[in-house]
Parts: sequence; C-alpha cells; structure tokens
Amino acid sequence: MANSLDSISLEDRRDIFISYRNLLRASKDVLQWEDVKQIRKAIEISMQNSGFERHTSGKLTIVHSLEVARITVEEVGLGKTSLVSALLYEIARKSETSVEEVRRKFGEQEANILDGLIKVLNLYQTNTSIQSENFRKLLLTFAQDVRVILIILADRLHTMRSLANYSKEEQETISSEVSYLYAPMAHRLGLYTIKSEMEDLVMKFTDREMYSFIAKKLNETKRARDKYIHAFIEPIKKELEKHDLRFDIKGRTKTIHSIHNKMKKQKVDFEQVYDLFAIRVILDSEIKNEKADCWKVYSIVADKYLPNPRRMMDWLSVPKSNGYESLHTTVLGPQNKWVEVQIRTKRMDEVAERGLAAHWKYKGVKGDKGLDTWLENIRDVLENPELNAIDFIDDFKLNLYDEEVFVFTPKGDLIRLPKGATVLDFAFNIHSGIGKKCVGAIVNNKNVSIKHVLKNGDHVEIQTTSTQVPKQDWLSIVVTSRAKSKLKQALREIQYKESEIGRETLTRRLKNWKIDINDQLIGQLVKYFKYKSVHDFLRDIALDKIDVITIKEFIQAQLNKDNEREQIENSQEVKSAKNFISPPVEEPDTTGSEVLLIDKNLSNVDYKLAKCCNPIFGDEIFGFVAVMGGIRIHRTTCPNAADMRKKHGYRIVKAQWTGEATENYLTAIKVVGEDDIGIVSNISQIISKELKIKMRSIIVESQEGLFEGTVSVFVNNNQILNTLIKKIKGVRGVLSVSRIDGMNVG
Repeated sequence: MANSLDSISLEDRRDIFISYRNLLRASKDVLQWEDVKQIRKAIEISMQNSGFERHTSGKLTIVHSLEVARITVEEVGLGKTSLVSALLYEIARKSETSVEEVRRKFGEQEANILDGLIKVLNLYQTNTSIQSENFRKLLLTFAQDVRVILIILADRLHTMRSLANYSKEEQETISSEVSYLYAPMAHRLGLYTIKSEMEDLVMKFTDREMYSFIAKKLNETKRARDKYIHAFIEPIKKELEKHDLRFDIKGRTKTIHSIHNKMKKQKVDFEQVYDLFAIRVILDSEIKNEKADCWKVYSIVADKYLPNPRRMMDWLSVPKSNGYESLHTTVLGPQNKWVEVQIRTKRMDEVAERGLAAHWKYKGVKGDKGLDTWLENIRDVLENPELNAIDFIDDFKLNLYDEEVFVFTPKGDLIRLPKGATVLDFAFNIHSGIGKKCVGAIVNNKNVSIKHVLKNGDHVEIQTTSTQVPKQDWLSIVVTSRAKSKLKQALREIQYKESEIGRETLTRRLKNWKIDINDQLIGQLVKYFKYKSVHDFLRDIALDKIDVITIKEFIQAQLNKDNEREQIENSQEVKSAKNFISPPVEEPDTTGSEVLLIDKNLSNVDYKLAKCCNPIFGDEIFGFVAVMGGIRIHRTTCPNAADMRKKHGYRIVKAQWTGEATENYLTAIKVVGEDDIGIVSNISQIISKELKIKMRSIIVESQEGLFEGTVSVFVNNNQILNTLIKKIKGVRGVLSVSRIDGMNVG
C-alpha cells in the first residue's frame, strides 16, 4: 500500500494541499496551536493507513476526510474534537485503527465519538431497512454523542456533492438514503442550508428532467427577477438608513426542491408559482434590542407596501419549538405581485441557517422528555456571548430514546420494544406460539433466561421446547401490552382445557357410581362448594383440589332426600295415577304399540311440555302421566328420563310429533367463550339478523377472561336449533355451545 507523497500524482498532491489549506482556514477561529499538532497527527495516521487509496468518489481517501472535516467545522459549526474524529473516520471504517488506540493518542472524547461512528457503520451492515422509523431511532440511540450524527451528516453531504462520480445504482441508493434519513435529520437539527442542498442534490440525481427544467427556468428569469428585487429593495433600504439601523437586505431565490414542492402542492406550472424568491432583512442588533428593531423594520415595510394580514407570521414573540426566531410578512409589491419578507437579526439568521442547537424537536410530537430542557440550555448559550456553544456541545449526550430499546432478530429485522422489555416480551412480539413455548434465548451468543432484560442493539434468538406451557407468574415478567394480552389469552385457554378435563373426570366418576350428570346437578354442586363459577369448580376437580368422594356424598344425600319426597307423593296420589292409566272404558293395546300423537289438533288430552328438558318439535319424546292428572311431554334424553323409567315405568306413554311445526317453542342454549369485545354482539347478529330467530333473553356472566351465556330463543323445530348451534360454534372466540337441559327457560 502506498503511503508516501512521492508515490502519488502531482494532481493528487495538489488536491491534498488545497483541502488541508481550506481546512486550516475554516478552523482558524476554533483551533489553538496545540490543536494544529493534533490535526497533523490525525492526518499522518490517515495517510499511513488507507489515506492514499481511492475513495468511492474517485478522490484520495485523505482528501475525502479533509473535506468532511472542513464541513464539520465550517458548515456545521463543530470544533477540534469533531475535526479529529472526522479525519480518523475512514480508517476506523476499515478497521485500520482501534478505539483504544485513538483514546491513547487523542483522548476520551475522540475515542467515544469514533466508537459511535463504528457502531452506526455496523448498523448499516445488518439487513435492516433504512426506510424505517425504527432505524432512525436506533441510529440516534447508538450515536450517544450528537457529534456522531453531525459528522455522518457532513460525510453524506460531501458524498452527495461528488455523487456524479458514482455508478447509477449507487446514486439511487445514496439519494434514497439521504432523502429519507439525512435531509430530515439536518432539518431537525436546524442545519437548514445543508438540508436544502441535500434535497436539491437528491432531486438532481433522482428526477434530473424536472430538476433541469426548473433550473433552466430560474436561469431564464434571473435577470427579470434581479431587476424586480432591486426595485423592491431600494425604497426600503433608504428608509432603513434614515433610522440608523445596521442591516443587510437581499433577495433569496427559493431552492429547486421547494419550488417543485410548491408546483405539486398547488398543482400549478412554474410560471404560476408567485413566491420564487423572498426578501430577507438581517439586522446587526444587540440582543436586548433585537425584537424592537425587527418590529421597527416591519413597520417601515408595511408603510411602503400593503401587507396581507393572513400571511403574517410572528416567531419573535413565541419562537418555534425548534428555536427558530423570525418575523415573516407577505406584502403587495410593484406590479401587484405578492412578495415574502423575512425580518431577523444576525444571531437569528445564523441559528436558522446553520445553528447546531436550534432544531432538535420532532414535528407533531409534544412533550418528549429531555428535548425541551435541552432547548432551554441551548438558548442560554446562544443568548450569552461569553459562553462558547462548542464547549457546551461536549456535555450534550443523545439520550432522547431512553424509553425504548431496539433489538435484532436472527434474520436482521429490527424490533422496537419499550425500555425494560424482556426475552419473553420479544418472543411474544414475534408470535404468540413462540412466546408460549419460550424457555430462554441466545442474546449476543450467550444463553439467557426468559427474564433477561434486553438492551439496544442486542441480537436475540429465542429458544423453545414443545413441553413448555405458559405460567401465571410470567405476567410479572412481561412489560408489553401485546405480551400481557397474548399471555392472558393463553392462560385462559389452559384454564378452559383444565375445566373440560374436570368435567370429564366428574362425568366418568359419576358414571361409575351410576349417577347421571346434568347442568342442574352441576349448578347445585357449585352452590354447595361455594364457587363463583362452574369454570372454577371444574378446574379444581382437574387439579385435584376437590375430593370427588365429597361430591359423591353430597349427591347421595340429595338423592336420598328426593326418594323420601317421591315416596310421600306416591303414597298420597297413587290412586289418581292408576285411575288415569287404566280406565275401565279403554283396554290397552295388547301389541303395546299405541302412540300419543302430538300436534296442534290434539284437544282431548291435557298435555304440557316438561320444563326440565324443554322438548321442541322434531325431538324424540315420550309422555309421563302426572300425579295430578294430565301428561308431561319429555325428551328421551331428558336428565330425569332414566329415573322415571326405573321408578315409574307404568306411567310412561309413547309419544311422537305429527304434522308440521306451526308454533314457536321456547328453548335455551349455553355458550362459553373468550370474554372479548364484540363477541356477544356477533352472536346476537347471527340469531336476530342472519337466522331471523326471535330471542327472548340473553344472560352473560364473565369470570377471568371467559364468559358463560344463556340464550333463550323461540324456534319452530330442532333443525333450526341445530343450525343455530352450528353457526354460533363458528364465531371466533366461542369455545363451546350446547343445548340446556334441567333448567327453566320460561
């Protein structure tokens, strides 16, 4: 590798000399003699490494570094520390020097800035898209010192100025990056001149035809525009001189990019853009007289030309949130043309054009912690001539995004999480299925637990196992609302499954004891064991928190009471029942096939539909002779059917429906599902609007994320009811639907 001036061409040596001379000239006000030695040392280190290699722009790397360093001082306004860091940036990018070496040779601040520059460079090497607000925030977070961002801006500006030497593909990539990321960032930092130049250069390389068109039009109209500006300025100039004001007044043509934006926004041609230029009056006033002098100028301008009150902008009384101070008015000038006039002082103009601290407030965002306080400190610096803004910047750290962390997936995708987020938060952010099976992670090649708190820039790979299940205590580990929501849903699903296991366990044990289970019985058990819901009761059976033997003892005691009551009833009314079943006028059919036909025309038999099972047209049914007379129609699946056949078989009458269903039957269904917003509304819509079924009532109880609903409806037959059950089962969030037995729905 060439590292001697003798090995390069005369033209390259000339470029180095000119760039070095320009750098010293630009930095003469911020450098001491000792600082110049540091600058030379940095240049020597750069040339000894890759300084004589060709940069992508075609120039020598050392020339590029010298130009970037000059921009940081002359156009951005930084000092010696940033200058040295800018000179070392290129060799640091190529890993030809270490942060520790820079710390040893130059100092702590230079090393920290270089460390930030290298971190940002590493960020570029991930697969993360520049077109992302997350990328912008991570960039700012990595750049803990604001000078890192400012040096990168200077580097990008110099790159844009030499972009003609790059390939077409590189031009498009760099222009896109500058347009999306760096021009807005320059604007937010108050570097308006840099921002405007970047935008014009981006347009030059991405929309060359329109750029050339506007540039040509501006050139063609320059003479007429200059003549008009001169005619507008002269009478104001004379009046200002009469008032002994020190000032500079000039016309400033708008940038090509801003003119193009006006054409697009107003949907007009170039000739119809009236404000191609603005008049700027810059006063040399003492700070205590600034506002008074600006208003004096406004008064003079308003006396000469008619102002438009709707286009008056007062940013003197209340500066913009970015620190911008100026007085804007639009007046009717010669030839009845509207002209914008901007009135400000030298200090205000410097802040507006290239101030370091004037603009660090994101548009549309209010109350960001740290921003307003920082702005107040900056204003103290700007208003105090004894204080050096370059010294102040040394104390400033970019901690604007302490409330968030940015981490990478194994594929390089960028994930934004709140500060304090854990591995478990990250897992649920990727997918709830991964979160539920998470057992830990590999963070930056180290194994960590699910409780591990993530930091900016961490590379995270989640570890899972099929045997892992969510735990209740995980709720104290996660901090994101997404993770908490998904975790609670997963826990509810587990609890529901446990509830179903409890139901199966209870059903199986009762069957072994020859006891039939029904909703009425479960309701009695829930009440007896003092549970708030059926769900909790069944869960505790699954978790062995209830001894099933105690359940058997309760049921047995209840059956004994029922038997005693039944025996009393039978002894009192057996005669009435026998007389009804065996009347002397009718002989029973010896074939035993006589069937009671139920339809609307049945008038000679007193029958009622039993409320214990609520039969409807189409159900398989039988009749049961009541002790007080008449017949009760039961479903064959009635929870009391087995008991009636066993104890009172002589009172059973065969029955079936006949004809067509012509009336509405009241029945009820039970719906269990996740307690989500809108689910009850969805169920109601299916009943009333989709199937047009008349609903009598709906009762909903919610407990720990689940709801149990009892819906009473009128239907013509069991086919309609079955269709309704099937439809409701298809509603998202519904876990089970069943027809209710053993309860009075009337």
